[in-house]
Amino acid sequence: MKFPPRMRDLVLENLREIPDFPRKGVLFRDITPLLANGPAFKELITLMAEHYRGKIDAVAGLESRGFILAAPLAVELGIGMMTVRKGGKLPGPVIGVDYDLEYGSARMEIRPDSVPEGARVLILDDVLATGGTARAAMQLIDRSGGSVAEIAVLMELEELGGRKVIGDVPFQSLVTF
Repeated sequence: MKFPPRMRDLVLENLREIPDFPRKGVLFRDITPLLANGPAFKELITLMAEHYRGKIDAVAGLESRGFILAAPLAVELGIGMMTVRKGGKLPGPVIGVDYDLEYGSARMEIRPDSVPEGARVLILDDVLATGGTARAAMQLIDRSGGSVAEIAVLMELEELGGRKVIGDVPFQSLVTF
């Protein structure tokens, strides 16, 4: 089931575009105006909760803006939230997955004991770009005994091909650029 159109409107109405950030030639799409607009942020979380109620057992927020979205959604739904973090930021025991970046590699980690066995997990982040962090999160949830129900993001940067990297896992984006 697709997200209600109002959710897309909330993102677009509260999005700030910053040219040449963090470097020349990049158009950064900033969600901080959405987060700062209390009524709009609350409405977005309420609509997300209505959409996912009864369909998921836990929410996995990806570092770092995914945390900001996942925590209030989990609270609204009365379910657990887990953090999928960059390597070296969680106290052990952790499991990790290395993945390739354009120039080098990175690592994502999770505490496997934070994932309830058999839980239907929503992976939530602000942006899907190359798909590396989303794919790493999928592998970590699976290795921890959970099941990825869906990946959801506020924005997808289509030209970077992240959707191909995540494969056949159900995926939703509120806005595609």
